[in-house]
Amino acid sequence: MSRTETTGTQAPTRADYCVVACAEAWRDAGEILASPMGTVPAIGARLARLTFSPELLLTDGEALLIADTPAVGAKPGSIEGWLPFRQHLTLTATGRRHVMMGASQIDRHGNQNISCIGDWARPTRQLLGVRGAPVNTLNNPTSYWVPKHSARVFVEHVDMVSGVGYDRAAEAGPSATRYHRIPEVVSNLGVFDFETPDRTMRLRSLHPGVSLEQVTEATGFALTVPDAVPFTREPTAAELRLIREVIDPKGLREREVPA
Repeated sequence: MSRTETTGTQAPTRADYCVVACAEAWRDAGEILASPMGTVPAIGARLARLTFSPELLLTDGEALLIADTPAVGAKPGSIEGWLPFRQHLTLTATGRRHVMMGASQIDRHGNQNISCIGDWARPTRQLLGVRGAPVNTLNNPTSYWVPKHSARVFVEHVDMVSGVGYDRAAEAGPSATRYHRIPEVVSNLGVFDFETPDRTMRLRSLHPGVSLEQVTEATGFALTVPDAVPFTREPTAAELRLIREVIDPKGLREREVPA
């Protein structure tokens, strides 16, 4: 019997598991800047700060460091500092920031694409553009959040490299690998990492209710799959209360990851 069943708390939803999985990216991170992009990562970063990573730095999304941990979408009640763009870049360039970005495409080596679909010279679809992805991936830990896991996102080769994967960082040499690290990729189906000898993507855990076949069929390349794949850990009753009553009382996470 699970902890939520024994305490009478409503069972975690898929979105709750995704929040916890994202929060784990910042476990025991110390005093670094968390830059979550997306609703579920934003909830996850706040959960980490309120539980196992109290020194984590969060911003209002612009140039202010917030002292409290407001609900997603709410204004902070207290400001603890100013973080102008030049200082933000200093944190980024010295490994003192962990960003969780989205990915329109990601391959087995962790190369990410948010720029375009199709040939770069004549793309079939224009996306955000490279933006800060190369700097992020080469200068500070970068994880990824994919709310809809499919073979269109998890591809054999990305159409254009925006975020740098392990193979390209290694080719570029020590200057590129000094701070380069992709701790995890979280999707609505499971959690993935690159803890393999050749630094290719491995299935770390399945969210409860998801089968291994679902993941492999929705992935456009062969994953490394351990002999025994665990389930993503269940949120504690205290974490569920924080998620549902303090951080995301409006249930925005359920829109990003429908039940």
